[in-house]
Amino acid sequence: MFLAVLVASAAQAAVPQSAPIFVRGHVWAPFISPMGEPFRPHGPDDDTLADWFHQADRNHDGVLTLDEMVADADRFFATLDTDHNGEIDPDELAHYEWEVAPDIQVMSKTRRAPGQSPPASQQVDSDEKHGHDRERQRRHEEDASLGIGGALQGAARYSLLDIPEPVAAADTDFDRGVSLVEFRAAAVARFQLLDSTHRGKLTLSQLEALLQAVRTAASQHKHRNNQSDARVGNPLPPGN
Repeated sequence: MFLAVLVASAAQAAVPQSAPIFVRGHVWAPFISPMGEPFRPHGPDDDTLADWFHQADRNHDGVLTLDEMVADADRFFATLDTDHNGEIDPDELAHYEWEVAPDIQVMSKTRRAPGQSPPASQQVDSDEKHGHDRERQRRHEEDASLGIGGALQGAARYSLLDIPEPVAAADTDFDRGVSLVEFRAAAVARFQLLDSTHRGKLTLSQLEALLQAVRTAASQHKHRNNQSDARVGNPLPPGN
């Protein structure tokens, strides 16, 4: 837990001051690959997990091997390492979190600028009856939106693994940069986590079952008002 907080703090510190205060993820739920790459649906029948799997399965034999997982990590690393210096530095990490995959930000709907007051509808009116009760409810809802209370957070809401920030989590020496060696090592470790049968290969049906289990578990998290936790992702609107 301490490690996750430390990684999240380092990632937030890297956000440039000129970045927008409110960053909204896309309305439709993406699939975020084990290495952090978002795959977004283009229509109601688009299978985003399959999109990633077929891309990573380089020889198209229907199974994903460790070598293919590492090769796919190399490809995604190259897209994030925009200055091609062999490292995803803090600015490139901030670009990933704010532009490439803003969906992973657990505070994307609640973060305010320093010194900015809450909206008038959320302020406590000490002269109005039950004002403090409303403030407590507001704080509870804000905590729920941050994933406090056991729910999945960040990229884990859209992924196969419970890793809130998949790119920053690869920084094992905590120097605020992710080298290609670290990214490859993370790919190996994550493949081994997914390969629970230790067969050295992954199938699409195996990963589909895992993703369904993750989303089922997330949907069972309830808020105080007994509404299902919808942060696993909003479905495509009917007819689109």
